[in-house]
Amino acid sequence: GSAQLIFSVTDVVEKTDCNKTVVLPCYVTNLKENDANVMFVTWKKQGKVIFSFDGARQEFFRDPAVPSANLLSRADLPKGIASLMLNSAEADVGNYSCEVTESNREGETRFELRKHSGSWFLLVERAIIIALLFLVIILCSAQLSVIALKYEIVPQKKTGILVASFIFTVAAVVGTVLFVQGGYTAQNQAGLGLIVVPAVILVPLQYLMFGVGDLQQATFALIGLQILGYVIAVVGFALCVS
Repeated sequence: GSAQLIFSVTDVVEKTDCNKTVVLPCYVTNLKENDANVMFVTWKKQGKVIFSFDGARQEFFRDPAVPSANLLSRADLPKGIASLMLNSAEADVGNYSCEVTESNREGETRFELRKHSGSWFLLVERAIIIALLFLVIILCSAQLSVIALKYEIVPQKKTGILVASFIFTVAAVVGTVLFVQGGYTAQNQAGLGLIVVPAVILVPLQYLMFGVGDLQQATFALIGLQILGYVIAVVGFALCVS
């Protein structure tokens, strides 16, 4: 009846590992007095009170398990916005409820908080990244091999090229296995790191193998472009995992 508060209904709220904070929605659509001083807000998880706000006394209660919990906007409470914001680590999955009282009118809304396991990249994007990785390894290995044969590199340096190529290949395979799992896990981040970071080693390897003095200007330009590309890749990787 007229004493019942009406809410904008949300059945499911999802959070991901990328969320530093989580907002639990609670919107009342038919407030009459629009005065926080006559309102009382109670948040429960699995039936247990975790947060409350007494507008008449201007007092808050927070369960020790959710010390960061707070109203999304205290100024917007008179507008019917009683949403709760808290750190993602404190927002356990489960059933939540929001109870709002305005003078002698009250109401409650319930929803489920779930964890969504998404991915940084679509399947096609991951496939392209992995394909480009192995293409880089093949082309760089071929480049090093051709230069080594052309300039008659000493056996020790030839062995170094083979060892480096083997290390890159192993890192690429391990990185691929971890990266294709998807999600926002530490394993996925490590996989992306194994895909991106080892490629940077190819640039100084060319200097060590062939010496700076033996390189022509065109070769310097090529290596410069490689350095620029690898810097962009590493910066992109750092932004992804931050």
